[in-house]
Amino acid sequence: MYGPGGERYLDLISGISVSSVGHRHPAVVKAVKDQADRYMHLMVYGEFVQSPQVKLAELLVNHLPEPLNNVYLVNSGSEATEGALKLAKRHTGRTEMVSFRNAYHGSTQGSLSVMGDERMKKAFRPLLPDVRFLDFNQTEQLNQITSLTACVIVETIQGEAGAVVPTSEFMKALRTRCCETGTLLILDEIQAGLGRTGKLWAFEHFGIVPDILLLAKGLGGGMPIGAFIASAEIMQSLTHSPVLGHITTFGGNAVSAAAALATVDVITRERLWNGVTGKENLIREKLKHPAIKGIRGKGLMLAVEFDSFEQNKKIIDRCLEKGVLTDWFLFADNCLRIAPPLIIENDEIEAACQVILDAIE
Repeated sequence: MYGPGGERYLDLISGISVSSVGHRHPAVVKAVKDQADRYMHLMVYGEFVQSPQVKLAELLVNHLPEPLNNVYLVNSGSEATEGALKLAKRHTGRTEMVSFRNAYHGSTQGSLSVMGDERMKKAFRPLLPDVRFLDFNQTEQLNQITSLTACVIVETIQGEAGAVVPTSEFMKALRTRCCETGTLLILDEIQAGLGRTGKLWAFEHFGIVPDILLLAKGLGGGMPIGAFIASAEIMQSLTHSPVLGHITTFGGNAVSAAAALATVDVITRERLWNGVTGKENLIREKLKHPAIKGIRGKGLMLAVEFDSFEQNKKIIDRCLEKGVLTDWFLFADNCLRIAPPLIIENDEIEAACQVILDAIE
């Protein structure tokens, strides 16, 4: 990307895991232009069958395991969270929700209620009641999920906590406990999904399948769109008592859906996740310095750890001066975020890593 004076920038964060196929991918740009030439918005409640919505839902479902076969399109990750929480409460008839400390699921009041950081939410209380917080990756706490729990919402890999990867044992135990108690498991892959971790879906690393899956960010190739996905049986809970149990004016907007269709097509047709692990390994190989305390994460969802926010911020600012865009994490501000487009080339990785090393010095 380029600044107003022609300054060249290498984007190491993709607008926080949004631009997975790069900036202005020709297929996405063409899809947006073609759709805008046809129409931009119609009623989205089924009065007309709109091909961008239907084709996008079909493409997603074709690449998801059963029973994830119903797609509800919204405008953002926060809205995907809101819809999923409502769906879980409506389907189970329960009110308790379980989330995890240092979780981030959005900033609207429902998603804020399940955010696992009190500093971000105390100014906005009261929020939703009946939310219980557990420690991420602590299997012994999962017995607090009971037959009163409507849902557990969890990031498959915690994002704003600094790319924290759970163990397979924890994720399998969580899936088992939800099955035992009739609790719906909501996996938030708003950051981790669509190839970012080296598999198309991050939950594939752990051998589990959620009841509800959340997508956004990288779904739209730069256009605003999100989705919550469940089985037809679960999703039917929103169709009655009341009718239109969840409503969105712009969810499934034709232009955004066309952009998402093109984006998912590129990712799946080119199997972009296949190159991700090699790129992760190259980053880990190149980013070695006594000031780096460690690198957390999986695939191209990484956190480079330093001693303090002050040190990290100086490095980030220096990188920006040298044409490399990066960032820190909300709940791990001593960590530098690396989440580049999946199409980043090895020579670009090496150049960006050198800038980071120079910035440390």
